[in-house]
Formats: sequence, structure tokens, C-alpha cells
Amino acid sequence: MQSSLKKSLYLGLAALSFGAVATVSTTASAKSYATAGAYSTLKADATTRNVQATGSNALYTKPGTVKGAKVVASKATMADLAASKKSASYFRAYGVKTTNRGSVYYRVVTMDGKYRGYVYGGKSDTAFAGGIKSAETTTAATTPARTTGYYLKDVSKNTIWTAPKYTQYKASKVNLYNAAKTDTFTVDKAATKTLEGSLYYHVTDTKDSSISGWIYAGKGYQANVTDANQDMGGLSFTKSADAATTDNSITVHYVLNSNSNSLGTTTYTTSVTGTKKDQLISAAGDSKTNDSQNLVNFAVKNVPTGYGFDSTAKAPTTASVSQAKFGGTLTVRVAAVATSKVSFYTPSADGIAAGTKLAATDIQGGFPTLDATKQETLQGDAGTVVPATVLDGLFTDKTFTSTQKVASADITDAKDADGNATTIKAGENYYISYTYAPTATANANKDVKFGTTLKAVFTPSTVKGDVKTTNGNGNANYVE
Repeated sequence: MQSSLKKSLYLGLAALSFGAVATVSTTASAKSYATAGAYSTLKADATTRNVQATGSNALYTKPGTVKGAKVVASKATMADLAASKKSASYFRAYGVKTTNRGSVYYRVVTMDGKYRGYVYGGKSDTAFAGGIKSAETTTAATTPARTTGYYLKDVSKNTIWTAPKYTQYKASKVNLYNAAKTDTFTVDKAATKTLEGSLYYHVTDTKDSSISGWIYAGKGYQANVTDANQDMGGLSFTKSADAATTDNSITVHYVLNSNSNSLGTTTYTTSVTGTKKDQLISAAGDSKTNDSQNLVNFAVKNVPTGYGFDSTAKAPTTASVSQAKFGGTLTVRVAAVATSKVSFYTPSADGIAAGTKLAATDIQGGFPTLDATKQETLQGDAGTVVPATVLDGLFTDKTFTSTQKVASADITDAKDADGNATTIKAGENYYISYTYAPTATANANKDVKFGTTLKAVFTPSTVKGDVKTTNGNGNANYVE
């Protein structure tokens, strides 16, 4: 009996053990999924919920570890969005779910609406982490010195936004239905789009304060530039012109001076009221040199790209356009132009070719600065040899390197600040003074034509003492 009981118990335990093993094995073979909690809408101010992908996690239709989650944007795509330089790639976070494993997934959408889904956001629903991070979509910029007297360049085209486009989710155009082209606007703030770097001004219509928002401002207001040459994007200091008619417009026809081939036309519309067809522009009072929108300025500003004026193709003047008539055509002759850049050298031993090329770091403060007027001297007919003296008027000032200290041996071939021969002893300070060399420059640029890089030659001298003069930064558009 005892033996029989023991045998029954043993068999029972064996069967139980087998069943337990079978149960465990079945459970282990099934994939383990997380479950997501209830969806919560984020309540914080919307502008604080702008985020940027980090590229470390993909975007899913559901929290990524939940059964049925599908990829909306792969990890590689999210990495591309993280590296993007376009504001459309920012996301707005607007909802959140937390899984039973403590993982937080934020519901997000790109500013352009292209991608929408859940992305892993770390372990806290009060801070962005994991696949996204907080983003400042705009950066505050300096408000312009001039804040009043702005016009919309074209009311029908230039748009005001509730926020610079794609810097806030669903940024929209402001209704300009009640805005007139005669309305002036004031500027009270400025900002740049963080990724693109483009400048925007916040403007308000002085006649209707409900018309207010952000507008692309180009280079922004520049205090040292005339009103006619300001590049302010959708803004201007002159009200937009009326629609062109034969009573208020003149066709400007550009032709190549060498053979009179047409290069195209553009239409000028006067800002003067009451003009009539066949009326002389001079009689209408529209040829004054101080009128930022006069025909002379318009004709010069709208020359086709790659063309300009030289000794044979003269720029229009008040006198030369005085006989133009409304409803008629003004022919402007231009020449093919090329722009040379400048590189900086020391003299060669023979004084004919240039010697060693200088880098911007060789000169304190960088290369000498050229203003717009001086840069124009680097333009000319593409087939014309550059005048030997073209650079002579550009670099009249000496340029200097940073102060250095004599290490050991004396420098005997040196000068003092007045140009007198001197010796610089060990431990004393000195600097290198570069002086423009016109003859060496002319020799180095013999027979060079416009469009070719010019070589400005500077003679170096070792000068005792400390540098007291610095240069402005060089213009990148003319320095090679």
C-alpha cells in the first residue's frame, strides 16, 4: 500500500512538472508587447512645444513598442529631419501616451504637416528627450534703427504671416483685404528663422492695427544705404505702383551696345499721379535725381544679370531720359561685364610677378574693406584689359599684422613708427606693416582682363612697437 501511494504521488508530481514546463515554454515563445495608457493632450503654451528630431528614434503610428505600431518615418529619415536647414522640418508636440513600461511617447507633427505620429520621448512627460528635443524656431534680431514709413512692396504679392512661415504650426497669412498700397507700416520687432537665417520684421498697419504680423525683410534696413537701394524683401520706402497703363508707364528696352541685340524689356510705372500718354517724363516731374523711384534709378537697377555700363555703354542720366514719353520705350545700351576678385601678395624678387600670397589671418582684422563704390571699379567688359591703375585708389592705407615679440636674435632690418631705420632687440615688440606697391601691382596684372582675379601687391616692413590701427573685415564677394 505504501509502495503504491508513493508511486502514485511520484507520477502525479511528474505529470505536474511536465505541465508546468509546457506552460512556461508556451509563454516564452510569444512576442512581448507593451501596452499604452490613455492619450493626453498637452496643455502648455503651443510655442513652448516646438521640437526638433534628434535622429535617435523613428516615428510610429502608435507608441513604438505597442502591438501594431508601424513606421511613419524611419530612424534615417528622422536623422535627415534633425540635420535639415528648413523650418518645415520642425515638429509641434501636442499629445502624449505612456506605456506600462514607463516609456513616454509624444504625438508630433512636422510644421508642414508631412509627418505625423508618435516618437519616443524619454521617461518623463514633463520634458522632451529621446527622439525629440525642444527647439527655438526663431532667434531675436535687432530692431532696425528706422521703424516708421514702411510700405508693402506689393500688397497683392507680399504676405504678412501670423509667424514666419513654418516657425509655428499652422502659421497663416494675415488678411490684407483692407490694406491699401498707401498704408504705411511700423516695425516693432525683428527675428531670424533659426535654421534658414532669413530676417523677418513684425509690422503693423498705421491705419488699421488689426493688420499686423511678420514679413520677410531681406537684408533689413541699412542706415548707410539710400532708400532706392535698400533690400528689404516685401517692404519698401515707396508705395507700390499702380497697374501699368499707357498713361503711367514706359517700357525700358535693354540692348547690347556692340550689336544692338535685344536683352529683354521691363516696365517702369511712375509714382506721379495724373500723367498722360505721350507726355514727356521730364514734364511730369518724374526725372528728379532725388526721387527714389524715378526712371533713371529704375533703369540702372534692373539691368539684366551679367550686363552693366562701361566707357562705351553709358548709364542713363536725368538728361538722357528727359525725352522719354509715357506709353513709349526707352532704349538703354549695356555691355557684357565681368567682375574681378582680388588676392593679396607680397612682391616677387624680380618685381614683375607677384610673390607670396597672403591669407586673411596674416593681416590684423582681415583684408582691407571695399565699399560698394570701390567694388564697382572691379567690373568691366569681359573682353577688356583691366587698366593698370585700377587698384591704385582702393588700397591707400597700410595694413598691419598683430603685434609680435622678438624671441632671441635682434632684427636689424627694421624701422620705427616714423619710417626711420632701427634695430629691434630681443624681447621688444614689433609688427609687420604692409604698404600698397602700385608699380609691382601693375606689373603683376599686365594684360589681365576683367573677370580674372587681380593681384594687389603689398611690401612688408618690420616695424618696432605695438599696432595701434586695425582694419575692418574684408568683403567676401571681392576677395578670392
